Amino acid sequence: MLRQRLQAARKNDEGFTLIELLIVVVVIGLLAGITIFGVDAFKNDGKHAVCVSDKKNVEIAIQAYYAKNNFKYPTAMNQLYPTYLKSQPSSTVTFTDADTAPVVADCPAA
Repeated sequence: MLRQRLQAARKNDEGFTLIELLIVVVVIGLLAGITIFGVDAFKNDGKHAVCVSDKKNVEIAIQAYYAKNNFKYPTAMNQLYPTYLKSQPSSTVTFTDADTAPVVADCPAA
C-alpha cells in the first residue's frame, strides 16, 4: 500500500532531482574550464604573431632608412617615425651609431 502511494506520488512529481541538477552544473563547469584554457592559448598565439610582425616591420623600416639616408643607420627610434613606421612596435631595438645596424630583439617563444 505504501509502495503504491509512493509510485502514485512520483508520477505526479514534475521537475528535476537534486542529483540531476548537480550533474548539469558540473558538466557546465567542465565545459567552461576547457573553453577558458582554449581561448587563453589563442590569445598567446596572437601576441606572438604581433611580436613577429612588429619585428619584421622594424627591420624593414631600418633598411629603408639606411637606403634613403646615404647608407647611415638610424640612431634613435624617433628617426623612423612617421615616414617608416606608423606606430610604436612591441619589439625592443638597441641603437648604437650610424655605422652599425640596430639590433631588434627576438620575440619570446609562443
